[in-house]
Amino acid sequence: MSENTVRLSQNALIVLRQRYLLKDAHRHVVETPEQMFWRVARTVARGDLALDPQADLESTAREFYHLLSRLEFLPNSPTLMNAGAGVGQLMACFVLPVEDNLHSIFGTLRDAAVIQQGGGGTGFSFSHLRPDGDVVMSTKGIASGPISFMTIYDATTEIMKRGSTRRGANMGILRVDHPDIFQFIMVKRDRTKLTNFNLSVAVTDAFMQSVERDEPFDLIHPITGEMTRRVRAREIWNLIVEMAWESGEPGVIFIDRINRDNPTPQLGTIEATNPCSEQPLLPYEACCLGSIDLSRMLTQSAGGYIIDYPKLECTIQTAVHFLDNVVQVNSYPLPATEKICLGNRKIGLGVMGFADMLIRLGIPYNSQVALDTAEEVMAFVDRRATAASTALAESRGTFPNFAGSIYDRPGGPRLRNATVTTVAPTGTISLIANCSSGIEPIFALTYVRRILEGEELPSVHPIFKEVAKQRGFYNDELMNVIARRGSVQGLPQVPADVQRLFVTALDIDPAWHVQIQSAFQKYTDNGVSKTANLPENATLDDVRQIYTLAYQLGCKGVTVYRSGSRPAQVLSLSGYCVECGEDALPGTERGLGAGG
Repeated sequence: MSENTVRLSQNALIVLRQRYLLKDAHRHVVETPEQMFWRVARTVARGDLALDPQADLESTAREFYHLLSRLEFLPNSPTLMNAGAGVGQLMACFVLPVEDNLHSIFGTLRDAAVIQQGGGGTGFSFSHLRPDGDVVMSTKGIASGPISFMTIYDATTEIMKRGSTRRGANMGILRVDHPDIFQFIMVKRDRTKLTNFNLSVAVTDAFMQSVERDEPFDLIHPITGEMTRRVRAREIWNLIVEMAWESGEPGVIFIDRINRDNPTPQLGTIEATNPCSEQPLLPYEACCLGSIDLSRMLTQSAGGYIIDYPKLECTIQTAVHFLDNVVQVNSYPLPATEKICLGNRKIGLGVMGFADMLIRLGIPYNSQVALDTAEEVMAFVDRRATAASTALAESRGTFPNFAGSIYDRPGGPRLRNATVTTVAPTGTISLIANCSSGIEPIFALTYVRRILEGEELPSVHPIFKEVAKQRGFYNDELMNVIARRGSVQGLPQVPADVQRLFVTALDIDPAWHVQIQSAFQKYTDNGVSKTANLPENATLDDVRQIYTLAYQLGCKGVTVYRSGSRPAQVLSLSGYCVECGEDALPGTERGLGAGG
């Protein structure tokens, strides 16, 4: 491939022109995709200068350009948008602390506005705020509680997103033992509230044990530490399940499990995550994410495809180098973020295109072989990413906060980065790469994706179209039928082996979603972004089983989405216009959390 030719789908070009390519004062696009990749590659390559003032930046930039332009690896959206573009904020999302005083509450709100202006998302734990109706001793006034301040944060995000290239997104978290937990769980029953927030309940091991035993559970005042109320744990759990069934929220994060894996416990406790909940972070930390397209890590062999592990290893090495450089060249919006990000140098290398890879390998998503493949691939990514970080530490030094970390022990790895792996949702970068999102199954064989300005992008799964034509069952009538259904299951025109291979998110039993997530989580430092999709007729028990299974299988959090439970979503099934060869207007809808 020529260095001046990047092969992009039509939808990818639309997204790039709308959101990523540089524009002039009149909002006219003034760069090509090739120029964008060079802009990013050269900017990130400058991170080498921190180690060696005489570094061969052009050689590094060329290596990075090849990685990006071949769509084998893409960083999170702010890096593509902002590298070399003046803003300089390349990190995707930040966690900011919220303490129980107005200086902290509104100081954090100011900080969040600055971050969102640069295209970043923000995560908060509101667990330290005193509950609604509590007496404020300094003024003898009455506290309004966490939700009232979340409403102010939400309104600010609504204003800030108008001036940003990337839609603002927040994560709001409340501990399960906070006195306002019932209000928090139910707040989105009013669909007009907190529309710029994803919500998760921070669930403790003690709570899960109380649910299992059907025991009472204490709600604790966050300031005094005293019990304010005793309730049945299952009362809270059942309400979480009910609301998740109604609207997909709240999700849950297993906060004790997250902190058992905190690499730098000497610096504090993790209380919050980024907006998609796959990246647990300390106060002021940011996530530096990027994903490898697994569907491009294959090579043809007799009768099919196999995983090209030598290519994957080389890709991992370059990607870790790239992400470590992003940490170095990033323009940090706050002094506190710069201090802890450079101190821990966390990166999160992940994957996308997993479902497409399985299809090429002839492996159904809902199968034991898929679970085995997930573990095999992610174990390889984790081992090689750790090795790459260790190699960087030999020449560049360990992350400054290494002393006192979980690695600071005899025989422990000496790492450049406190974490190296994260599986992110890759909502937009997978569209650029023209591959399936993250580790999700195919949503539908034809669908419509809504992007920032409300434009709807049609999509027909390219491998299915290819197989249908090769096998001789492709025709316009069949495509119309599939477009209305989104699935090929039960269609007599489609061979049984093809039906088995091309399963969609709603075709598979929900437990497979959790099992795939768990398989990846075993070999991921941070978290794994995954939505357990449910059909519209799913029951409360289905949701309850998924949330319980996620805890039992070692996931760090879980989110469900029941089809049709939200009025406005990111992905929709679509009609397929045979005469013009393009997708038509959306039909049934599905919601997703804000993603990269």
